Amino acid sequence: MARAKYQVLVIPYRKTDAGILYGIFRRSDMADCWQFIAGGGEDEDKTPHVSAKREAFEEAGIPDGAVFTELETKCSIATECFRRARVLWGEDCLVIPEHCFAVEVTDADLQISREHVCFAWVTYEEAKRRLRYDSNKVALWELDNKLRLGIIR
Repeated sequence: MARAKYQVLVIPYRKTDAGILYGIFRRSDMADCWQFIAGGGEDEDKTPHVSAKREAFEEAGIPDGAVFTELETKCSIATECFRRARVLWGEDCLVIPEHCFAVEVTDADLQISREHVCFAWVTYEEAKRRLRYDSNKVALWELDNKLRLGIIR
């Protein structure tokens, strides 16, 4: 599969009696780096939505039938973050867009891939404290507000 010229970010969340919890993942290749599910689109994926579903399944075992909501948050990711970016997309491709999604999950046990050493269900405040990347924090803020305001049910 060839790498498409975009990135996806997927935020798993659960509604509990105690409130909303967010699934964050600790990367296996970066010390103490917590993030949401992140991955690249593939040329075979028809849309970023399809990529988000594929990545969520590959990295956390979230089933294809789960309901995904596209968020308004968009970010640009510097291509220096990707090996072989200039080979794949050309010397003049300096940034690629990141499309953000939320997915409600009902099963607290996620099956993580080798990309992560563990995951945790945490509150908004704890997620915001642990997350490394600002793009993750902005998408989290949008999702948390939309859930609390009833925009996403």
